[in-house]
Amino acid sequence: MGDRSAFVYGTLMFPKVLYRVCFGTTTPQNWQAQGLVIKPAILHGYTRRKVRGSDYPAIIACQGSSVRGAYVTGLTDGDIWRLDVFEGSMYERREVKVKVLAQVGDDGGLGNVEAEEVECETYEWIKLEKYLEAEEWDFAEFKREKLSRWTGEDDEYQGS
Repeated sequence: MGDRSAFVYGTLMFPKVLYRVCFGTTTPQNWQAQGLVIKPAILHGYTRRKVRGSDYPAIIACQGSSVRGAYVTGLTDGDIWRLDVFEGSMYERREVKVKVLAQVGDDGGLGNVEAEEVECETYEWIKLEKYLEAEEWDFAEFKREKLSRWTGEDDEYQGS
């Protein structure tokens, strides 16, 4: 188990995607999966937007906005390196402070109960805003329509 932590806010909020990036499989060994602790969290002062023509989002600074995601602990230096590669050159890893959520509210944040504030790293969009769509990335739509492709569980990728 490593001592690094990150705030993830898009495709990596799904454990199978995170496991695929960090461990090379959506079904890691128990000791690998148990090394990561994933908790709901919120990042204030940012907004999450769809990247044009892509399945994934980006975050950019935006006063008065917040992004709900996941706080992941137990990451190793190797995991962070793999996340750096996965995120690519359109993002920069930066230190942020997030609030762990003791209770998760609705999609609009109503009912969120914030707990401790923690420092971690996240990946912030560093390219021009013109490459981002105006609307927020839709977690439910991604889960419903695209997650299976990202985890290799789509029939299209099973040789069917």
